[in-house]
Amino acid sequence: MNFTSKENTEHLVISKLPTKYGTFYVKAYPSAVEDFPHLVLYTEKMEAQQIIDVRIHSECMTGDVFASTKCDCGDQLDYSMKWVQQNGGMILYLRQEGRGIGLVNKLKAYNLQDDGFDTKEANIELGFHEDARDYTLAVSILRDMNIGKIRLLTNNPEKIKAFEQSDIEITERIPIEITPNLDNLDYLRTKKNKMGHMLSLKNI
Repeated sequence: MNFTSKENTEHLVISKLPTKYGTFYVKAYPSAVEDFPHLVLYTEKMEAQQIIDVRIHSECMTGDVFASTKCDCGDQLDYSMKWVQQNGGMILYLRQEGRGIGLVNKLKAYNLQDDGFDTKEANIELGFHEDARDYTLAVSILRDMNIGKIRLLTNNPEKIKAFEQSDIEITERIPIEITPNLDNLDYLRTKKNKMGHMLSLKNI
């Protein structure tokens, strides 16, 4: 579901969320599936900031919930939650599982990866784009929250491109680099070498 106007970016609810990292506020926005809204996590520190630190994080149940070592998603979310608690800012948690192909198809892609495909090749083999996510969602939510300048926590150039035609200015990119493990090393190499992610050679 794409947000295209102020009307359909109105939030559904705001609640306080205590976590092991500290207390967040969580703000829910409608998605294509009623029971799975897009979420914004932020702290009171954000209110005092003129330039907001923003992490756009696409849902990854295997990494975020089950701590899969096949990707770096769970570790990036962990890093981002710590960052926001320490520095202020927000996390936009978008319901775009499996780079936009959904959980079942992502698991099918896992099987193809076990057969020798990389993550990009596996998605294409299943008939999908290599990355079907849509970051205009994030732009619309930030507009709804009256945010005009951000520092973006990302390695993904597609997230930066999403703001090029918007009225929201990215003043700085903050990299998030996770130490590779044996399970996700090829995954990270594919991100860097085939998908243009800005990862340093020292970790890959």
